[in-house]
Amino acid sequence: MSKTEIRIAIDCMGGDIGLPVTIPAACSFAKQNPDTRFLLAGNPVGIQDALQEQGCQGGDWYEILPASEIVLMDDSIEVALRRKKDSSMRVAAQAVKDGRADACISAGNTGAWMAITRYVLKTLDGIDRPAIATSIPNQKGSATTMLDLGANVDCSAEHLFQFAIMGSALASAIYQNQRPTIGLLNIGEEVIKGNEIVKRAAEMLRTSGLNFYGNVEGDDICKGTVDVIVCDGFVGNVVLKSMEGLAKMVANMMRAEFTRDSLSMAAGMLAKPVLNRFRDRVDNRRYNGAALLGLRGIVIKSHGSADAYAYGYALQRAREAVHNGLLEGTTSAIASLRQSLQAAAAESAKITNELSDPAP
Repeated sequence: MSKTEIRIAIDCMGGDIGLPVTIPAACSFAKQNPDTRFLLAGNPVGIQDALQEQGCQGGDWYEILPASEIVLMDDSIEVALRRKKDSSMRVAAQAVKDGRADACISAGNTGAWMAITRYVLKTLDGIDRPAIATSIPNQKGSATTMLDLGANVDCSAEHLFQFAIMGSALASAIYQNQRPTIGLLNIGEEVIKGNEIVKRAAEMLRTSGLNFYGNVEGDDICKGTVDVIVCDGFVGNVVLKSMEGLAKMVANMMRAEFTRDSLSMAAGMLAKPVLNRFRDRVDNRRYNGAALLGLRGIVIKSHGSADAYAYGYALQRAREAVHNGLLEGTTSAIASLRQSLQAAAAESAKITNELSDPAP
């Protein structure tokens, strides 16, 4: 799929910082991507002031969608969904529902964003729960797609199976990989490892027609053993936060080591090109922008504390998802797999009936 104009609705008020991040990021992105138009949801006066401060007001690259309320980072889901019906979050999601935008994005309260987009857009046929997916840099110089990262703490085998379908569709759309390999995160590679839910999910994946690699372990995430790794939201969120913390620790250790004394500073100068490349690889800002998969629209979640640089990458994720037909690919993959599973079930039932009904 290729669109001549890509329209992205932004919750301009959401996140730890709000307008000082969302507007500069949108202005910069629009200059670099003239095919992208933004629908800016939020306080009109505040948005106009921020646009003027950036020197990018006017033109046809944006439209302001007025919203009188803001979902705060500590608002409960009930408050965000039931009491703040004119929030910038709700207005951005509604723009996708109404066909005015191809995708929507927020850096705000994750639980509220998930609840609002699920309520407004609904889930795709065959999907019980949306899942959060993102890319994690690996040793191969590419990235591993991982889900779920926190939307679903308690999952059944069927939910993990659905995550695999959605993750496969995402990897196909973003990285143009028609047969991405899928791994199921486990405590060992052996078939007998894991709890009953994980074992059952593995059985379903082996007969699904998806490119299932098998069980993978934690170190396979950064090795790049598979293209997509599936787990429940509790495990996924712990893994993601641990990696973010490790990346920050390594960066701080390098800064401390090379500013300790003159010899270390000299060594640091010589090693600077290598260190810069390493810093770029582990800079989680470059991987900002998680997709909320399984909804009837493209929804992106930016990190709440993202700066304008990181938010720009989240906007890029949204643009790529639209340009590469993520929604259409996910819908098609789910429908195709459901047909295959139904046909397999019918064939299995036919064989069972023939065996149980001996010929006269």
